[in-house]
Amino acid sequence: MLKTKIDLKLFEKGIKFECQGSGKCCTSHGEFGFVFLTLSDRKRMAKHLELTTSQFTKRFCQRTNGFWHLIETPNNPDCHFLKNKKCSIYEARPTQCRTWPFWPEVMSAKAWKKEVVNFCPGVGKGSLIKFEKINKDMQEQIASEQELAREAQEI
Repeated sequence: MLKTKIDLKLFEKGIKFECQGSGKCCTSHGEFGFVFLTLSDRKRMAKHLELTTSQFTKRFCQRTNGFWHLIETPNNPDCHFLKNKKCSIYEARPTQCRTWPFWPEVMSAKAWKKEVVNFCPGVGKGSLIKFEKINKDMQEQIASEQELAREAQEI
């Protein structure tokens, strides 16, 4: 299992968070680049779009260094599924999108402030997200990253 250093003092009482629909997290930001997709993600998205997994993969995905991800369109940093600042496949969105902003790599106070608070307008808004939900999302993201690594090794 991947290990992450979570700042319990920051997260144990929960975090107020509610998506504000800015679309900022659906736009490539250089090092934040790809939306990685496990086979489970591709199957779920394909079903939602009434495509076979193969059709979905050929139309919307690319493989880089063994990892499947959504294709990025040159000169357009927005996700292909971002329409009017909303996710057009929200119910079937990838794990990476569902678990934002509770990714293992941003669970320290320094990374949270730099990578999330200064970037995402949803932090500090809406309902209190309890630590149990934060931890659940983080564990789901860790499992997804492990699945991605296994799939990349199967090439």
